[in-house]
Amino acid sequence: AKKLGITDVPAEVVTFISHATQNRLRTVIEKVTVITQHRMESYKDDEWYEQATDVRSQLKFFEQLERLEKQRKDEQEREILLKAAKSRSRQEDPEQARLKQKAKEMQQQELAQMRQRDANLTALAAIGPRKKRKLDSPGLLTIGGEGLGVSGGSQAGLGTPSSRQYARQKITRVNLRDFIFYMEQEREMSHSLLLYRALLK
Repeated sequence: AKKLGITDVPAEVVTFISHATQNRLRTVIEKVTVITQHRMESYKDDEWYEQATDVRSQLKFFEQLERLEKQRKDEQEREILLKAAKSRSRQEDPEQARLKQKAKEMQQQELAQMRQRDANLTALAAIGPRKKRKLDSPGLLTIGGEGLGVSGGSQAGLGTPSSRQYARQKITRVNLRDFIFYMEQEREMSHSLLLYRALLK
């Protein structure tokens, strides 16, 4: 109003702008929520769903291959180091001495790992089997004789174990990618500075 030279702004104008802003925010939140729900929707239970490839299983297979290959190379290196450590040659070249030193360090490291593993097993045996704590009622944490109500939304409060349970609210988490998709679909925001800044993050 000051930029336009208006000094007196009636209360009705402020109320009108407030309602317009509220409606705009409601529309934005509703559209972004729909976009997020579409993104989170799973089609695995659909009767027409047919899985063509399983990328997760393929990645696990390649990881297992890499792990086996690394294990094989480690075993080969270990054999070379053990042979170098057992060699009794009087005249050793620097490479042979380096291999012997490395073999000695490897044996010390393996011995330390075995001792650590034995110590952990001994400590676990001394502690005994772990018992799960039983709560007075599901969804309540008992603290000092009083129950602390826990729910998924903002409804959480103190009460006795016999107090009523609050219904867990479903939370929709919107991320930046969903908001960018919404701005790209809106005509007035598809070329805005806000979209450009969001794409830079």
